[in-house]
Amino acid sequence: MNDTLANTEKKTAYILTLPAVLLVFSIILFPIFANIWISFKEVELKDIRIPEPRAKKIVKSISDEPTKIKILYKLRNSSLIQEIRDVSFQDNFPKNFEIENLDPRCSYEKYKLKCEFGNWPAKYRENFQVIFATNDGSKIDKKNLKSIKPKLEGKSDNILLNTNFTLKNFKKVLFENEFIDLLLTTFYYTFFGTVGSIIFGILTAQMVNQKFYGRTFMRSVLLFPYVAPVVALAYTWELLLDPNSGTLNSLLLNYQIIETPINLLGQKYIEISILGFDFKLRLALTTVIMFEIWRYFPLAFLFILARLQAIPKELYEAADVDGASPFQKFFNITLPQITAVISILFMIRFIWNFNKFEDVFLLTGGASGTRTLPINVYQQGFAISDIGMGSAVSIVIVVLLLMFMFFYFKLLGKRVDEN
Repeated sequence: MNDTLANTEKKTAYILTLPAVLLVFSIILFPIFANIWISFKEVELKDIRIPEPRAKKIVKSISDEPTKIKILYKLRNSSLIQEIRDVSFQDNFPKNFEIENLDPRCSYEKYKLKCEFGNWPAKYRENFQVIFATNDGSKIDKKNLKSIKPKLEGKSDNILLNTNFTLKNFKKVLFENEFIDLLLTTFYYTFFGTVGSIIFGILTAQMVNQKFYGRTFMRSVLLFPYVAPVVALAYTWELLLDPNSGTLNSLLLNYQIIETPINLLGQKYIEISILGFDFKLRLALTTVIMFEIWRYFPLAFLFILARLQAIPKELYEAADVDGASPFQKFFNITLPQITAVISILFMIRFIWNFNKFEDVFLLTGGASGTRTLPINVYQQGFAISDIGMGSAVSIVIVVLLLMFMFFYFKLLGKRVDEN
């Protein structure tokens, strides 16, 4: 009895969870599997067009012969790279029609013109013509003939569904596509954008955790960069940083801090001299990182503020009794208490920044040394129309993130748990 009831409960549970499983598969897992499948194929956007035979029917009258009609079929293969096999053709005609000339590939029976054209190679084109006459001497209705559409059928391979796989896309990504430079740019942007947003989040959380007039209003204002539309924010930054009419360059010029305008979003490098040492700073990429820090520090601020408010006040009171300075209280009390939150924030922000596309694309479009791996996915898949390469780059991104998460949990996870 108990076994029967347990089996019934299992079946019921499976039935109830099946819709959720199918939904997850269709929304999340299926696109992932499809992306992996495409990454092993040399396929472009033009290649995914399903090959099909097509015919354009043109009806022409024959001068001084109203009982005759000339019909021209413009036949073609819609695909530029694939052939169509066993192409068959059929068109219907009125019962009073008789054909005068018949192609050897065709037959005319029961007022139906049937043809077998064999195989059509890629880019195939042919003009196929027939002449009909009425057997009762009546005039031909051209509109009626045009309304009858011919039917064509053929067999072809779908490049997305066949099992022809290759590693050429990954070879191009890793060895022929400036992969090292793209990877370093992506890590540079991701690391400093992540660390910067967390540091500013800590400073902001420390500031608004104190009691002062208007604290609630200040907290809400600090959330603006995170909740505002990214398109509007990026456009505003472009206006502010414009080298010709931007506010920032105008202020720097007016106060004679700089002599010529600086194209912060369009200049790849800027030479800086500090203490006699000259070095190049990646200007456009650094500017994008500053935008990233400004836009996402509110997320870190929210997490850290919530943790700060949960720290027992007795710890700070005891530190005050012992005469601890603000820096000593921060490094010995506050920082150990928020280490777990910072660890989680770093992992989340690193993954998000590594996949970040819209911020960089809206500000620079990937130019001036800001081309990251996600930007490369867009350029390969849509700008160049090589969706196989775009999918391969995205798979490489996933592998790199999986490696990051593995080492992160192995090396840092245990330390966080111990703390």
